[in-house]
Order: sequence, then C-alpha cells, then structure tokens
Amino acid sequence: MHPSRCPPPDAATDLLQLPNVGPRAAADFRLRGLNHPADLRGRDPHRLYLQLCDATGERQDPCVLDVLMSVCRYMDSGEARNWWSFTAERKRKWTV
Repeated sequence: MHPSRCPPPDAATDLLQLPNVGPRAAADFRLRGLNHPADLRGRDPHRLYLQLCDATGERQDPCVLDVLMSVCRYMDSGEARNWWSFTAERKRKWTV
C-alpha cells in the first residue's frame, strides 16, 4: 500500500494495509509466520531478511530489506515512508 494511504499502525489489521506491502511481500511475511501487522512490531528487519533468504533458499533482492525496514519502522513509530527512502540507511548498516 502507498504510505500516504496507510491507517495508523494500531488500526492495521491486514498485512496489505502496511506501507509498501503488496501480495508478494505479504506472502513472504506469511512464509516466516508473520500473519498480522502486529507480528512485525519490535522486529529486526535485517534478521527477518536473512530468515526469508533461508526460508526460500535464495538471496532476496536487497530492496526486500528496504521494504522490511519500512514496515518495521512504521509498526514501531507510525512513520510511513516509501521503501526506497531506506536504501541509503540499508547500505550504511548492512551488507546483503
């Protein structure tokens, strides 16, 4: 969903209501047992990324980590931003 259309984190009941999450990202979250927006609260996006790579048996595109960063930040702070605004931060913090 586009960040400007997201409900407040506490009102989000479906993964598709989260910023930058479409059907593919929602399926990736469910693969890791994350079925509700609240399941992402307090999570480490880098760890989720590595777990997703392990679960699928392949290295995920680094942009997936950007999406995870955006969703985790949104659930923890209410700050809804486009996924690409996290790219520079990802490149500073993590090698994927």
